[in-house]
Amino acid sequence: MDYEQKRKDLVEKLKEKDILKSENIIRAMLKVPREKFIPEQARSSAYIDAPLSIGSDQTISAPHMNAMMCEVLELKEGDKILEVGTGSGYHASLCAEAVAPSGSENPGHIYTIERHKNLAESAKESIEEVGYSQYVTIIIGDGTLGYEEKAPYDKILVTAASPKRIPEPLKKQLKNGGIMCIPAGSKTFSQYLYKIVRKGNSFESEKITGVRFVPLYGKYGFQ
Repeated sequence: MDYEQKRKDLVEKLKEKDILKSENIIRAMLKVPREKFIPEQARSSAYIDAPLSIGSDQTISAPHMNAMMCEVLELKEGDKILEVGTGSGYHASLCAEAVAPSGSENPGHIYTIERHKNLAESAKESIEEVGYSQYVTIIIGDGTLGYEEKAPYDKILVTAASPKRIPEPLKKQLKNGGIMCIPAGSKTFSQYLYKIVRKGNSFESEKITGVRFVPLYGKYGFQ
């Protein structure tokens, strides 16, 4: 199967829909091989614009959602990013390509938290295979607590749906002027994707679109 051509075709469709706009995100979507992050038996579906199961009741998001969330975050070279929910490792790799392009003198870094050990281990292998391991650190734990050790973060990406009350540790770990992209709402329905910008001690929230994500579990998430 010609995965590279399918990747190019998908990117063109996302550009036509005005979902993909930024040069560095387009480059990342063209370069990172999504097929490397999904179970082998599902690889023929790698460039269908739909979520796919990766085990442990988790999914890899539809490509348009990966693209949209990266665009919402306004990723730029040098950004330090916290990702909550590593999943397959694909989204972390997209972020790595966007913030730490080849030859960068100021590469960014992604700290990504996963509560399922088996997914974290699988993601680590995939990220190493595609060449981004030096820019991605995987932590096994409760993502709702964030990762205070490396805070504050320029950007925070949450890939599971939070309760309407955004986890307080994540807000505290966002840099002043930083951006968080997070789905929030109920456990199964009525979820929205939000862009949250920190302005000192206040947080400006913008509703982007309706979404459907797996729930965010943890101390400050769903129980």
